[in-house]
Amino acid sequence: MLIGLPREIKDGERRVALTPDAIAALHARGHVVRVHAGAGLGAGFPDADYIAAGAAIVSNAAATFDVDLVVKVKEIQTGEWNHLRPDSMLFSFLHLGNDHSMANALLARRGTGIAFETVEDASRRLAILGPMSVIAGEMAIQIGANLLMAHNGGRGVAIGDARIVIVGAGNAGAAAASTALALGADVTVLGRVGQKLALLAHKLGSSARTIAINPDALMTALNGADLVIGAVNIPGSATPKLLTREHLQAMGAGAVLVEICIDGGGISETAHATSHSQPTYIEEGVLHYCVGNMPAAVPRSASIAISNAILPYVLSLADKGLRQALRDDAGLAAGLHMHGGRITHAAIAQELGVACVDLDALLFSC
Repeated sequence: MLIGLPREIKDGERRVALTPDAIAALHARGHVVRVHAGAGLGAGFPDADYIAAGAAIVSNAAATFDVDLVVKVKEIQTGEWNHLRPDSMLFSFLHLGNDHSMANALLARRGTGIAFETVEDASRRLAILGPMSVIAGEMAIQIGANLLMAHNGGRGVAIGDARIVIVGAGNAGAAAASTALALGADVTVLGRVGQKLALLAHKLGSSARTIAINPDALMTALNGADLVIGAVNIPGSATPKLLTREHLQAMGAGAVLVEICIDGGGISETAHATSHSQPTYIEEGVLHYCVGNMPAAVPRSASIAISNAILPYVLSLADKGLRQALRDDAGLAAGLHMHGGRITHAAIAQELGVACVDLDALLFSC
């Protein structure tokens, strides 16, 4: 199979989806990988490493989209989707539910979109999003600590003295809580009643408060909080707006809000996406950090994690083709969001207000 690895063009995005080791594994199976020149430089992987692994380096970005399978990190950007072939597969983060214009543009191309964010492993855990969420959760505390410094607009509280509230008890929330506790912070985690919250409560023990989220508990926790981490993710759906302006006012001037899941819209009604070049803004006196590709700030670590997570799925798609790969792996099938101009994921279809096509009827009938 002919595979393309574009160079990422989103603001501040330095990650690469496949490392040279992954390219070598694909090359050993007889697949041809076109790598856009410089695609791995931001993560510390020069073109020479890709050439040694068997890749074909191309100078034209369009050549990496004129392939059977495009593998990239971030959602496809304006200008990139015009290069996609109608018969090609795109394997990347997609976030279609929160970007209707991109969703409609991709539907018009009539290609196949498989989203990193909903691919599952055998235990139904998010196999690709999970590692990125852990990195983002750890980073959220580092970023929050920096923004709390007075010269950055924060209230001048050291992280070890800070009251930190984490909304969400999944991978990102758990990583943020563990990092914050290691630095001596006062930590409260609010999450939906269920296994994740229970397991996190057991893991953290008495060193942190874990609370089932409800309006009263949320307001009590946020009152005077120094740093709030938004870590709520509903696969395929928009993030619920849990924080109002009243909540932000209760936090007080100089507090910091870090929105990890801004790709889904974020937990605050004041949240909107920012970039690595312009990461923050202030609403209600609260410093907001809403960068959608946070792990791009640690591109080498993040690229290795992504490449290791996606390689088994890339090999399966390349070796077997789309239909057989999806038949053999329900977890990969959970990542299919569109095919042939039709939406195949129920949550995405609901967000877009369109019909959801049954996967079996669309792919497995032939």
